[in-house]
Amino acid sequence: MNKLCGIDEAGRGPIAGSLVMAGVVLNKSIDGLNDSKKLTQKKREILFEHIIKESRYHIVSFSAAKVDEFGISKCLKEGLLEIISTIKADNYLFDGNSTFGVSNLKTMIKADAKIAEVSAASILAKVTRDRQMVEFAKIYPQYKFEKHKGYGTALHVRLIKEHGYCNIHRKSFRIKALEPTLFEKNYGNL
Repeated sequence: MNKLCGIDEAGRGPIAGSLVMAGVVLNKSIDGLNDSKKLTQKKREILFEHIIKESRYHIVSFSAAKVDEFGISKCLKEGLLEIISTIKADNYLFDGNSTFGVSNLKTMIKADAKIAEVSAASILAKVTRDRQMVEFAKIYPQYKFEKHKGYGTALHVRLIKEHGYCNIHRKSFRIKALEPTLFEKNYGNL
C-alpha cells in the first residue's frame, strides 16, 4: 500500500510564539478531518486525540528565538527534513506551494482541506501550538496569549505598546503599527 505522509505547519505568521510543524501517516481513516482553521477548538482537541492514536506522526517546534535567528524559510526547511527523516513513507505532501529546496516532497495549495493526512498534520500542529500559547499566557499574563495565540491582532499590538516585547516575541518580524510614523522619525513626539 502506498503510504502518504501529510505535512503542515502552524505559526508561520504570528509575531509571538513558536513555529510548529507536523507530519502524519494515518493508520486508518478518521472522520471529520479538515483544515484546522475550519474546525472549532473543541473539535480540533477531540480529533487531536484520535490522530495521535491512529497514526505515525512527528511534531517539530521552533521557538521565536530560532525563527529570529534562522528565518522562517530555514526553519520550515529544517522541519521538513526532520519530518521526512523521522517518518518513513512512500510520498510526502506539504500544504502550500514551496518545497523550500527539499527533494522528495510534493506540494499542494489547500492540501489541508483536501487530503486527510495533511488535515491531520494541520490539526496536530495547530493544537500543539495553541496549547503552547496557553502555557505562555500563564507566564506572561499581561499579553493575553490565550486569546490571540500570538497573532498581530489589535489587542496584541496594544499590549505590546503597553508592556514592550517579552521573550517569546519574534523581534525580527516588522509590526507596522509599532513603527514610528514618518512625522515622528523627522520631528519626534512634539
